[in-house]
Amino acid sequence: MQIKLNSPLDMHLHLRDAEMLKVVAPLTAKYFSWAVIMPNLVPPVKTVEDVKNYKKRIKKASWQELFNPYMTIFFHEELTRENLEELKSEILSIKLYPAGITTNSEGWAKDLLSEKSLEIFWIMEELWIILNIHWETNDFVMDREKNFVPIYEKLAQDFPKLKIIMEHITTKESADLVVKYDNLYATITLHHLYITLDDVAGWMLEPHLFCKPIAKRPEDREALLKLALSWNSKIMFGSDSAPHPQSAKECSHCSAWIFTSPVALQFLVQLFDKNNSLDNLENFLTNNAKKIYNLSVGNSGMHSIPEKIITLEKKEFIIPEKFWEVVPFMNGTKIEWSVV
Repeated sequence: MQIKLNSPLDMHLHLRDAEMLKVVAPLTAKYFSWAVIMPNLVPPVKTVEDVKNYKKRIKKASWQELFNPYMTIFFHEELTRENLEELKSEILSIKLYPAGITTNSEGWAKDLLSEKSLEIFWIMEELWIILNIHWETNDFVMDREKNFVPIYEKLAQDFPKLKIIMEHITTKESADLVVKYDNLYATITLHHLYITLDDVAGWMLEPHLFCKPIAKRPEDREALLKLALSWNSKIMFGSDSAPHPQSAKECSHCSAWIFTSPVALQFLVQLFDKNNSLDNLENFLTNNAKKIYNLSVGNSGMHSIPEKIITLEKKEFIIPEKFWEVVPFMNGTKIEWSVV
């Protein structure tokens, strides 16, 4: 049995930089037509020059694969209309991180509802620039996403023409919220469709399953799975694949995030097959994102998707133990599908 996927997209990806970029960029470029690249480097991607230079490094690291990286910048309060008008032709969206909530986000967006932040949102709405938000507060770790709901509701109500992407949602409350407002959309990761907190710390600590937002309860996972399988056109795949070297994961101060890029398609096909929903997988992987971001398939143009057919077959595949110094999701396990 085989399935062909037309131009799969990853709507939320971390590629890092330097040597790590050289290792992980080809592992996405091989399987995906393009990806939305996160800007939380050190120093962060903030300016037009930052965007252009980082994109060049990604393309160089992608080994001539048919792959387009689409860029984002950090949301910061120094942004002006002039900045945004200049950036619009170079980026797909702007990424907002609450200060200190994730890797390399210290010092950013201390007050999402400040007068200056609201002014920037208004300009973005006018210029039709999409806003992506890592939506967590600094509260108790299991409540951080749930406690962000009132902020999302205010933004959705106050800026009805601003497209807002709720990144890597993990809770039932998030799944309910995204269908409530016309201008809210969401990405869902592979790992949040598979694991709960019990997989991370229910027996022995599994550092390679430790991620942020942290995996939640079984009922949250079920709500996400129901949404992903539901044919809802507001939901997209975003891997949030984020590599760290093994030494940074297997230590006393373990880094968060999970590396899924080279195995995401195999796991997603297995999951949708198990739930008798293979006919909906291409919507989750490609079609919904095309509509939300106003994309077209082709090999040229600002918002074009390189046409790439990825074929998978129902044949046993063993997840590699490591890629260079990076341990992938569920390494060493057998799954039912392989990329041809």
